[in-house]
Amino acid sequence: MKKTSTRLADGRELLYYDSRDDAVRDAVDRRPLEPISTTSEVRRDPLLGDSVAIASHRQGRTYHPPADECPLCPSRDGRLSEIPAADYDVAVFENRFPSLAGDSGRCEVVCFTSDHDASFADLSEEQAALVLEAWTDRTAELAELPQVEQVFCFENRGAEIGVTLGHPHGQIYAYPFVTPRTALMLRSAAEHRARTGRNLFDDIVERERAERARVVLEGEHWVAFVPYAAHWPYEVHLYPRRRVPDLRALENAARTEFPQIYLELLRRFDRIFGEAEPPTPYIAAWHQAPFCEADRNDFGLHLELFTIRRTSGKLKFLAGSESGMSVFINDVPPETAAERLREVASE
Repeated sequence: MKKTSTRLADGRELLYYDSRDDAVRDAVDRRPLEPISTTSEVRRDPLLGDSVAIASHRQGRTYHPPADECPLCPSRDGRLSEIPAADYDVAVFENRFPSLAGDSGRCEVVCFTSDHDASFADLSEEQAALVLEAWTDRTAELAELPQVEQVFCFENRGAEIGVTLGHPHGQIYAYPFVTPRTALMLRSAAEHRARTGRNLFDDIVERERAERARVVLEGEHWVAFVPYAAHWPYEVHLYPRRRVPDLRALENAARTEFPQIYLELLRRFDRIFGEAEPPTPYIAAWHQAPFCEADRNDFGLHLELFTIRRTSGKLKFLAGSESGMSVFINDVPPETAAERLREVASE
């Protein structure tokens, strides 16, 4: 992998990740952009104890542009975009409309491919491996920022999820606090350790591998399963079989196998509801240990992949119980979801 760092016209950082060591990235951003000005701030909710990012400048962000005006495509034929180069493998840049900025953290955009009409599932194993290297490198660099306590790499896919740019891309949020969901995991892990003397993440993986009913697929270094108490109609958790706290700690063998396992999962997701259905909307979310935790090595890195589509033509909405009280109601038994995901395996 070759990494090249440059700057956009408004001062934001842009990084190219290339599979070729001889790649040259010297294109200059010639857009007449003003320096970025954000209104991001983080406010603490005294009632719930969580944090909310207030970012009114995001109201003006790019919204469903036509394909020939996509800001994530390479700059070509006189049309200038966020990527000055005429092509790229993987590109990462600071978000022009960040939810978090400055002392409140950092937001980045990860472009998986220059092909506007592709999806992550269309990538080759080599391309997917390069994205993994980019996620890992960004985690390592953002971990060095003094205000950052946790790094979250994720992909929103599909208009139903709320995606406003159709180009295949994801995001990275570097939070100045530990997120509520991670705090709950840490609390559960601590309680499990106090009660049993064992690691919660290890025990979850061991249970699923032993029971098999919810295992979707398994390799030598990764296992994917529908969790016992899945919140979403189709939800898969992907764990390295050797527990590590974050992407930086993955061993080489696990890195090598990851593209094969993950691409197969994504392709199965697109086949859940049949070929007549449009591509399955999903969220793919990496859960990594916060940097501020003394016992962070007890955390289990994993990826959670889920869709809000519950059946053909119908979405799972977060209504009263889910939105009002955070109590999910799942219409699809996890064992049924796992069986379906095994049925649609690639030949």
